[in-house]
Order: sequence, then structure tokens, then C-alpha cells
Amino acid sequence: MIRVEHVSKWYGLVVGINRISLSIEPGVTGLLGVNGAGKSTLLNLMAGLLQPSTGAVTLGDAPIFANPVALREIGYCPSPDRFYEDMTGEEFVAYLARLSGIPRTEALERARRACDEVALGEFVSKRIRRMSKGMRQKVKMAQALVHDPDVLLLDEPLNGMDPQSRAQTIALIKKWGGEGKCVVVSSHVLHEVEAMTSNILLLHHGKILAKGEVPEVREAIQSRPLKVFIRSRDGREMASRMIAWPMVKSLAFGLDDRTLTAEVTDAGAFYESLGGLLAEEDLGLEILNPLDDNLAAVFEYLVA
Repeated sequence: MIRVEHVSKWYGLVVGINRISLSIEPGVTGLLGVNGAGKSTLLNLMAGLLQPSTGAVTLGDAPIFANPVALREIGYCPSPDRFYEDMTGEEFVAYLARLSGIPRTEALERARRACDEVALGEFVSKRIRRMSKGMRQKVKMAQALVHDPDVLLLDEPLNGMDPQSRAQTIALIKKWGGEGKCVVVSSHVLHEVEAMTSNILLLHHGKILAKGEVPEVREAIQSRPLKVFIRSRDGREMASRMIAWPMVKSLAFGLDDRTLTAEVTDAGAFYESLGGLLAEEDLGLEILNPLDDNLAAVFEYLVA
């Protein structure tokens, strides 16, 4: 739904985004990177708040920047707070609904529904200046949702939320993606994004390092050894057999001789060989757990 084609954005001599091209389809996409990687710049370009220095950002075939028709289809939850602090949460969301062209009565009804959907609860009638960070985040999400856009851009939406609110919000984001909305969630907390989606974009210094499903990204860096934790009844016998396999780079025992960690250069070949070994001999395999076949490890490998 959103296309970014050969886009760069400069702030004077500082490069925020450098020659990025990508397409964002319906569902949830995680936008990952450390602070300063370019996540907010990319989201601001998608939201029509910034004009590209070069390239084009489009929704369908229409440019987003300075295009009211395209902007009506986009909801944006920014990272920094920008509120009228003396309004209640409901008043603020209704006010922004009216700015979207929704009549007063309908705007209030939509605001109530949006606040209910993000579980603002009793805080809906509380003045924003008296709200916690987590509740303020929910108000921002409600205003992004109130005009029922097809695209939701969420910049660090979980910041300041307690564990219960985080779990609720993660479930809500997954629901929106399942309903066919195009949801982009930026974060530098990798396990939170991994709980929402396996479809990721990794940004570093304004460039895309990798994109796609986590297993695909992991496969793209297959030259990096994968660490696998193993516990079995006879760890020493298992180690003596595995050490001769060409894909096993190293083996290390844990606190006892039942546990070991293997570094392997080809995960597929390793699992195939291990399956063959276990079919021949009962070595009492109890645990087989890849230690770094996850988003955090992938990101660490790519930025190293």
C-alpha cells in the first residue's frame, strides 16, 4: 500500500534517510533500529509530515506529501507528545476527528469508540496533563485510529506502558494487521516487535540492512555460526559424534556433561545430521534450543 522509491532525506548536512526503496503491504511490519537509525524520519515521510529530499513516497499511486486524499487514509501515533494538555482524552481525540472533516456528533461517537478500543478506560475523562506516560500513549493511539484509516504508523507506541497495557496493545496491533490494515510499528526493543510480527525492516544509519521474515533474514547471514543448546542423557557421547561433522565449528559443555552448546555454520545440515544420529541411537535428547535464531541476534550480527 505504501511505496518508498529511492528516497533520501537530508537535514542540512545530516542524512536522515539514505536512498531507501521498499513497499509496505497490509499486515504488521516492524521497523527496527537503535535510536538515530532513521526510524522516525521514515515514518514522518510515510505520514506526509516531511517532503523527501529526493525520491517519492506514495500511497497506491498517489503522492502522500501535501495530498489531503492520501492523508485521510493514514493514522499516525508520533513518539513525542503533542497535546492540548487541558483537554480530556476524549475531547482531544474528538477534536482531531473534527480536523479530519468528521461532523461534531459523529466525531464524539468515534472518539469514544477509539478510546474504548485502546482501553483508555476511566482515564478517558481525565485531563491529559494529569495522565501517566502510558495513558498518554493510548490517547495518541486513539487519535491515530479515530478516522478509521487503512494505514497506521506507530512510532514507539509501547513507551511508558505497564506490562498489562503492553500486552493489550501488542494484541490490538496484531488484530489491526489481521483485519487488513497496513500497520508499521517502530521500536528499538526487539522482543516487543517479535511478539507482534516476524515481518521486519532493520534500519541502521539511515539505510535498510535487511527486510522480510526473521528466518529469511537469518538465512541471508548463514555464514554467521548459529549457537544451539543441547541437553541429553549422554551429552559426552553426543559430543563425540557431532565433533566430526563439518558444519560444527565448536562444542562447549555446560555445568555438567549432559548439556553442551554447539556453534554450527549450516543449521539445516546440522539438524539433518542430528536427526539421522538420533534415529540410529537413543541418546536421550531432552532439549534442543537455538540460542540466537531470533531477532536480537540477527540485529546484532547485521550491525556488527
